[in-house]
Amino acid sequence: MIPFSVLDLCPIVQGGTAAQAFRNSLDLAQHTERWGYKRFWVAEHHSIQGIASAATSVVLAHIGAGTKTIRIGSGGIMLPNHAPMLIAEQFGTLESLYPGRIDLGLGRAPGSDQATSQALRRHPGAGDDFPQDVGELLHWFAPEQPGQAVVSVPGAGLNVPLWILGSSTWGAQFAAVNGFPFAFASHFAPQQMLAALELYRSRFKPSEWLARPYAMLGVNVFTAATDAEAQLLYTSRQQSTLAIRFGRRGLLPPPVKDFEATLGAMERAVLEESKPGAIVGSPASVKEGLAKFIARTGADELIIAAQIYDHGARLRSYELAAQVREEMAGEKRAA
Repeated sequence: MIPFSVLDLCPIVQGGTAAQAFRNSLDLAQHTERWGYKRFWVAEHHSIQGIASAATSVVLAHIGAGTKTIRIGSGGIMLPNHAPMLIAEQFGTLESLYPGRIDLGLGRAPGSDQATSQALRRHPGAGDDFPQDVGELLHWFAPEQPGQAVVSVPGAGLNVPLWILGSSTWGAQFAAVNGFPFAFASHFAPQQMLAALELYRSRFKPSEWLARPYAMLGVNVFTAATDAEAQLLYTSRQQSTLAIRFGRRGLLPPPVKDFEATLGAMERAVLEESKPGAIVGSPASVKEGLAKFIARTGADELIIAAQIYDHGARLRSYELAAQVREEMAGEKRAA
């Protein structure tokens, strides 16, 4: 059975604070470590009121200090927002603090809107420099050479695995031709998932980092005792999706009963687009949905997102998903 991992946005809920979000994220990481999840990744977003993970490297240091074995990493660092040397230093620091546990997932999007991009000093064509930025980052992680004038300290000579993130076929092709593992954002952009996977696998070139293609797929998994309860939890995510799409800023809202009945045609269409990236229901329903998703995609790993308003319900959702995975693994071993 393939591994399950966690994608966390450090959600700030209505009535909550960023400080509370960070405490909850650490608690989630500690629980998912015990439940057998492989990785705990944090995403870089800026100027989004309901997401507290903008200073991604700092959050990862917080998570690393409170965990022991789970891999921690970025899902991802938006590299054009940063000087590659600074990222090498930050993740070199993390690797030095928590050796053998760090992943560096890289994206080329801003993780924000245009005005915020300007505030980050990102120029309009920054994404076009992504290949060069990745090459520069690899330079700073390479062993120090005699006479080298500028060195990443820490960073030089450290083994920090790089992943390429994507929500389109561009990232898939870049990961393939350079031999990197690939993480696709099917949890919010499922439309190009299958095309991206086919491109990545068909064009993959073995590298010093990876002998064969390895694809991790994002998926929203909302699990509860019953289908109805899980669907209710999912309405917080649905409200957040609509708020972002229509430019309404706000914190993660509580669930709303019969939410879809309140929506107009345009809002329903937006939510319909996101459905392929979500599996919502009781453990039995989620098991069926995950089995179909894995069979359809051939995923090597799943990274699960669950923006759930109530922290206890969020923990329970991840716990139930882990139980589903163990049940599926047992069935596979017995087959």
